[in-house]
Amino acid sequence: MRVVVHSAKIQDRGGAGLILDRIRRRFPWLELIWADGGYNAWQVDAAVAKVPRLRLEIVKWSDDIMGFVVLPRRWVVERSFSWFGRNRRLAEDFENLAETLATVVTLASIQLTLRRLAKA
Repeated sequence: MRVVVHSAKIQDRGGAGLILDRIRRRFPWLELIWADGGYNAWQVDAAVAKVPRLRLEIVKWSDDIMGFVVLPRRWVVERSFSWFGRNRRLAEDFENLAETLATVVTLASIQLTLRRLAKA
């Protein structure tokens, strides 16, 4: 897992280059990334074009759907955010520095992984 935290003034499509650069270095074998509609922009397409084997698939809402529908692969991200919210430090935004928040999210991920391994 890779965590990139930046200021709120950077939109999803603007921060995609930061994320994809770090993902490319850490996971060079990665071929497919699922993203929500916030990443459907030319800035993201330009960042993806720098990685020859990488393909970005946007998970979109359909205009025909009424009510609640689970979107493919989107539930994984939402579920992960829910798990992080169980940590008191992440339930509210107490952090002043992006680096501190990234560290707390990393620690929460380690905690979740250790709990799963302990059950196995």
